[in-house]
Amino acid sequence: MTTKLSRRGMLVAGLAVGATAGTSSVATAAPAAKPGGGSVADSSGPSDAGTAFTSATVIDPASGQVRPDTTVLVRGDTITEVGRSGQVRVPAGATVVDLRGRFLIPGLADMHTHGLAEQVDPALCVANGVTTVREMSGTVAVHDWRRRIEAGTLLGPRYTIGSRIVDGAPTVWDPMLLSVLSVADAAQARQAVRQVVAEGADFVKVYSRLSPPAYRAVAAECRRLGVAFAGHCPDAVPVTEAAELGQASVEHMFSTAFDTSSEEARIRARIAQIRLETGDYSGWFKAIHPVEWTAAHTYSPAKARRVFDRLAGRRTRQVPTLAMHYWLDNARALDLSADPRARYLPAPILAGLQYALDELYLKDRSPDEDAEWAAMFGHRLRMVGELHRAGVPIMVGTDVGTCGLFPGFSVHDELRFLVDAGLTPMAALHAATAEPASFLGARTGRIARNRAADLVVLGANPLTEIGNTTRIEAVVVRGRYLDRAALDRLLRGVAEAAAAMSEQAPEGTVAAVGCPCHGGAPAGTRVPAAA
Repeated sequence: MTTKLSRRGMLVAGLAVGATAGTSSVATAAPAAKPGGGSVADSSGPSDAGTAFTSATVIDPASGQVRPDTTVLVRGDTITEVGRSGQVRVPAGATVVDLRGRFLIPGLADMHTHGLAEQVDPALCVANGVTTVREMSGTVAVHDWRRRIEAGTLLGPRYTIGSRIVDGAPTVWDPMLLSVLSVADAAQARQAVRQVVAEGADFVKVYSRLSPPAYRAVAAECRRLGVAFAGHCPDAVPVTEAAELGQASVEHMFSTAFDTSSEEARIRARIAQIRLETGDYSGWFKAIHPVEWTAAHTYSPAKARRVFDRLAGRRTRQVPTLAMHYWLDNARALDLSADPRARYLPAPILAGLQYALDELYLKDRSPDEDAEWAAMFGHRLRMVGELHRAGVPIMVGTDVGTCGLFPGFSVHDELRFLVDAGLTPMAALHAATAEPASFLGARTGRIARNRAADLVVLGANPLTEIGNTTRIEAVVVRGRYLDRAALDRLLRGVAEAAAAMSEQAPEGTVAAVGCPCHGGAPAGTRVPAAA
């Protein structure tokens, strides 16, 4: 039996698509593509002799080097040789891909996502050259994606998967929409860390309303267990303290501003007075925005430099998610249906995103405040530029799952925003390749011997125009070469799968894959069909 969903129910239905819609053609391992647009009949991947990418201009952001006329040999999922064309011996029987006039970069990373649907996220990431993903609110479904990707039965990026959100009590999340571990004190915080580690999380995700004692307990328990923690810097915790306690990365550009104000003490006092009920996410935006506005107008460059120097000294990564902030700060201008990329999202997910836009972002925002919100984006860009110049490591993350963002595609939006903030194109590429690899301790992120064979072939130079990262002619993921024709087939498959997904969902829908704004619920969570 199915039932037509209310707007709130539609949000839940959108969250549930990835766990309930079944498997489509885009969910299987795609056949390896031959140069020139053909495809290998089976899906066994590269030949035993490997693949030689010849005559490419290799851009290696880790070293900052550009190497013209370079050959890259790949065997299995590993780069085995990189050198000047003519000086590298191409093995007999190797597939040769001539990249004369093309540019080769490492596969890109999105270090802040929330999975939407099996038929959507993995394929769209690969089609956009995104070969590494950090899922910021892990679910049973995303763990299953990773298992099948690593087994070779699902085509997709490499996944690192965080825990369920660990937030304060009360949490700003509605427990009907999102499974959050809400902790009131240090003892509960320690238990939450033990619980999510036992559930298989690669790291612990911390959130905005954690109290300082609970947050410090999370940090201590993570240190005891040898597990990383990352996420939002809690409202009541200075970002410098978060860095000193070992938070691996700070997501978004909310709390970073508070420490840089010449009136930080007054700002901290206002934050301490914020009182919210469980599930009052829009109320959090309403309460925190005037604090941000004050911080922006009392910004002290000298104080900011001292703060940023401390972050740089601790190697605390900043994930600005500027693409998310752009649409948050310009929320009333967002028309989800007008973006041509919307055809890749199923109707229930689009409806859920529209609900989030209306009920979480705009519900408590007066149109009179729109110009003020829009002006905040300029301040965020300024801070990101200064963070970079101070040596704070920046990583590309989008917050896919939030309104206005699209898996894979939005990484290229984020790169453009980083350049707008003052990073060079090479530095922006570093934030999407070498820095995430260093952070994860992974073999990815470089075009060098013994590194993972995750590569993107571009038809134009991204160093002269960062928008050229969208000029994708081929992608190599785990050594599998997909030419433009294969990538277009992937995109068509996603669009067809999205169109086929019903706007209705079973009563008592089970399981959610990702949240439209920063989270996700684990499979098995029961939710009402309509409210």
